[in-house]
Amino acid sequence: MSQETLSALTLVCLRGLSASMAMCLYKKYESATLALEHLDEVPARFRKKVLESLPEAQERAKVEMEFCKQKNIQVLIFSDEGYPARLRECEDAPLVLFYRGVANLNEKRIISVVGTRKISERGKSICQNFCKELATLVSDCVVVSGLAYGVDIHSHRACLENSLPTVAVLAHGLDRIYPSLHRSTAIEMLNQGGLLTEFLSGTNPDKGNFVRRNRIVAGMSDATIVVESASHGGAMITARLAQGYGRDVFAFPGRVTDQMSEGCLKLIKTNVAGLVTSAADVLEAMNWTSVKPHSAPIQRELFPALTPQQERLCDLLRGAEGLTINQMVVASDMPFSDVATELFNLEMDGVVQLLAGGIYRLL
Repeated sequence: MSQETLSALTLVCLRGLSASMAMCLYKKYESATLALEHLDEVPARFRKKVLESLPEAQERAKVEMEFCKQKNIQVLIFSDEGYPARLRECEDAPLVLFYRGVANLNEKRIISVVGTRKISERGKSICQNFCKELATLVSDCVVVSGLAYGVDIHSHRACLENSLPTVAVLAHGLDRIYPSLHRSTAIEMLNQGGLLTEFLSGTNPDKGNFVRRNRIVAGMSDATIVVESASHGGAMITARLAQGYGRDVFAFPGRVTDQMSEGCLKLIKTNVAGLVTSAADVLEAMNWTSVKPHSAPIQRELFPALTPQQERLCDLLRGAEGLTINQMVVASDMPFSDVATELFNLEMDGVVQLLAGGIYRLL
């Protein structure tokens, strides 16, 4: 891991430095290493505590890096190519993420499935049928949830049964699994999905962490699906967060007399969520073409006209077997944010493909 990664870990370990202040410094200098050199810019009322904690934070960061190395955990900082690009668009995105798994966090399609811990038999059936249908209709799709009791764990398990990659966003460090009853499922997910968190090892699954976790579930996804929910709860928070990020929200309706349908009906009634009854409904609403694995390649002529910036990036890729985003930034003389946005749009349209190692190639 690089010095920049170690510096980013040090920033998040500093006592007295809030996540938002750390991110402000990072974005100002576009470097965690440079941000550490300008801690004197921290507001006066926090500065003394922050500076005094620097040696301790540096040591803690080294310990965390060693732990991640031993456990094969990726440390993804905000500017890394492997960092979820959708989440990067959110104002409250974390500076550092910890990830272990094989799923692509920047897959072409990412859907979060959330809901109550008190799942009904009907809810279990919805999770099973939705994930099974989704697996048969589209490729290049990842399902995200939170490994909690109820809708979360049933969605993860349904994905595993149907060979659909699934990622759990955790409310604690990757040195533990909570709840412990879901440990075997979590281990299985490492080979067909992954585990993601913003929390350092040693962090307990405290109540407030689950709310923070929900913003990552919503922010890294194209759409959030609420299966079952009471009128208040974590799933409702996630749905509102997704709406605030400008993402699509969908909900399965239920009987008006069912307590665990109250939240879904409320979301639909207030136009926060669209009503869906199947994976096909979601695909149609998202304007995602149903593409089964092993389908014929998409012909370039079928795509709408590209923007000048997109054409420039495609021209670069035509002359190479593959390029990273940083290589294209240099070659195109375009800002990083513009290149990232255009590549995302091209990927969504099936014009380019993101390969392992952050390499893009033209389809």
